[in-house]
Amino acid sequence: MNSDLDLYLASGSPRRRELLAQIGVRFMRIDAPVDETPLPNEPARDYVLRLAHAKAASGWAAMQTQGLPTRPVLAADTTVALDGLILGKPEDAADAARMLRTLSGSTHQVLTSLGLHTTSGIEVVLSTSNVRFAELSDAQIAAYVASGEPMDKAGAYGIQGLGGLFVAHLEGSYTGVMGLPLHDTAALLARHGLGALAK
Repeated sequence: MNSDLDLYLASGSPRRRELLAQIGVRFMRIDAPVDETPLPNEPARDYVLRLAHAKAASGWAAMQTQGLPTRPVLAADTTVALDGLILGKPEDAADAARMLRTLSGSTHQVLTSLGLHTTSGIEVVLSTSNVRFAELSDAQIAAYVASGEPMDKAGAYGIQGLGGLFVAHLEGSYTGVMGLPLHDTAALLARHGLGALAK
């Protein structure tokens, strides 16, 4: 099986797995635990770049520790930022509702960073999208939180699910907001001789 792999994916996100499969990349998931706590006063851009780099490094170390065949390791990190404030995954339902009230009627940034670890080192790239939310009523927020969808997502929403109903305008990458910008991913892989665009 491993001889047919293009790379290892250092992410547990089902959305990233689906998107990577969508562009025909053959991969195996590998655990790459890292501490995702932001540093004091860390800008959102620096935060996602740091985490993508750390996850790629962690995945590479796991590959070596487990004695797996050497393959590139792809990692990603996504965060939501509003006025410089990082909005991570909500701690509970009340936190999710708070985030959604904050995003209501405003434009925020979704930053997804990719890290690709190869034998020559780690290359990191960043995708930034601007997302404008419609004005949300308390009833809409309560119903959405009750659906459970916000609980494992940065910014407490998923654009590919019910949360897409709140997006009035998007400037950037739809799949980047989902967690894996396909254009940037394909271009990154192609630079290293991987994926459909490399052929």
